[in-house]
Amino acid sequence: DEKEKFEPTVFRDTIVQGLNEAGNDLEAIAKFLDAAGSRLDYRRYADTLFDILVAGSMLAPGGTRIDDNDKSKMTNHCVFFADEDHDAIRNYAQVSRG
Repeated sequence: DEKEKFEPTVFRDTIVQGLNEAGNDLEAIAKFLDAAGSRLDYRRYADTLFDILVAGSMLAPGGTRIDDNDKSKMTNHCVFFADEDHDAIRNYAQVSRG
């Protein structure tokens, strides 16, 4: 019985790369997340996925980002970087719910 490794940083890198490649198109982001869900274990990495969709990268206890300002480990396609209006936040929430 072989145990699967828990590798949240690999998961983060895959999600961030896909989000960044999707550009500013929320529909493309939603399609990427939907397609990635069939091959990535969203349940296993739920906390990491939530951190990325809300804050743009993984968060350490206390809420600081774990990306060392490395742009390849973070995305601006998240709630924290969304325009500060009701419609923009609602659109991000709809993408997150898939």
